[in-house]
Amino acid sequence: MVAYLLDQDADEAAVLMVVLQRAGFSTRSARDLERVLQAWNDQPAELVVIAIKRGLLASQVGSQISQIRAQSDVPVVLVTDTLDEDTQIGLYEAGLDLIVTRPYSARLLIAQVKVLMRRNGGLPFFSMPVMALKDLTLDPSAHTIKVADRQAVHLTQLEFRLMYTLMIHPGQVIPSETLVEHVWGFNGQGDRDLVRGLIRRLRAKVEPDPQSPSYIQTVSGVGYVFRT
Repeated sequence: MVAYLLDQDADEAAVLMVVLQRAGFSTRSARDLERVLQAWNDQPAELVVIAIKRGLLASQVGSQISQIRAQSDVPVVLVTDTLDEDTQIGLYEAGLDLIVTRPYSARLLIAQVKVLMRRNGGLPFFSMPVMALKDLTLDPSAHTIKVADRQAVHLTQLEFRLMYTLMIHPGQVIPSETLVEHVWGFNGQGDRDLVRGLIRRLRAKVEPDPQSPSYIQTVSGVGYVFRT
């Protein structure tokens, strides 16, 4: 497993790299989240750890988490100084999985990371049946979708979850906030842009004409619907 570690403090980064190694990760150290996300498709990871010092605005961290969530649903851990309750709640609602406050126990952090990864496994895709609606065939075990006579296309984890959610509710309009909760697993209030970006990428793989979609249609001001 691979983890990205973003930490400006070299001494603490060395400690966290040992923690992640003990938890079973090969760690890539990074200082720039933008570059990490740009290379995500070619160099994905199973975990992201962000360590910040006092003085970095929580809104900046929330923005970073939103950027990660637009790409992936991997667990995100924040290592920080003590934060007030409202700030912590806001970060969890933005998609954060775990807040670790200094001083922390390395042994406990190893255990917490292992639990996160175990919980993140979710329902094995091979236990989910192949779905066929209209002329689309969604294969959970292979993470692919086949459109009519075209070759099957691979879907990312988020793309698959979104397509699965839409296909099991054919003809039903699903609000954007509900899609965020089902696909990303956290409170979706105010995250329409997150869904919009993922819908755009999914349409590029599924729709014969993404500019005039016939399967995944927008219901203005509400959400999206899979038309059969």
